[in-house]
Amino acid sequence: MSADFRTTSWSLVLTAQDGNTGRSREALGALCEIYWPPLYAFVRRRGHDRDQASDLTQAFFLHLLENQSLDNLQPEAGRFRSFLLASMKNLLADEHARDAALKRGAGRRPIRLDLDTEERAARFEPVDDLTPELIYEKRWALTVLHRVLANLREEYTREGNVERFERLKPFITGEQPAPPYRQIAGEMELTEDAVKMAVHRLRKRYGKTLRAEIAETVAGPEEVDDEIRHLLSVLRS
Repeated sequence: MSADFRTTSWSLVLTAQDGNTGRSREALGALCEIYWPPLYAFVRRRGHDRDQASDLTQAFFLHLLENQSLDNLQPEAGRFRSFLLASMKNLLADEHARDAALKRGAGRRPIRLDLDTEERAARFEPVDDLTPELIYEKRWALTVLHRVLANLREEYTREGNVERFERLKPFITGEQPAPPYRQIAGEMELTEDAVKMAVHRLRKRYGKTLRAEIAETVAGPEEVDDEIRHLLSVLRS
């Protein structure tokens, strides 16, 4: 494994298996932060309302932790997101396990769910025949991209260049048409060539940060390129 390969989700799982230590709790928290949005979206698409989906997502993670479901997992098992989706399906299908998890989780909130953000995001999902599984994949992909932008913005903030990042962000997000280089040059008091170079550097950093974030979802660096292709295909679907 290359030296610059970041901690993967599987490494987080292995750390979380260490027991009730500070590092294990931190690892569990990181896993929850990455995967609760797509799981919540999956449950919503299965027909549950906001409150039901929130309770079921909380109950799922509580069930996962209390039953030590992570203890015997190894990277050879495949994509961690696939394991979580299968586990959620099993919980939803098993009425007894679901009711028991909800009962144990009553009043307990192992993770913080920003439901307002997720509900706003759900408004952009077209009303069509997208399956809950595809919604899960799409929310995973969008969560990855959101984390990439957040990490990149944090880097620019530390360097004192957050304003530059905000002005150049349209060139990498595609959320809105990027303004002409001449306009950005005038606003930033730079030459057009300097703006083009700044955009080129931002795109390179975006690509590097995306690869690092994807690395957190696979078992090893040799899988990163395939996973990026999968992410892009999910977003195009």
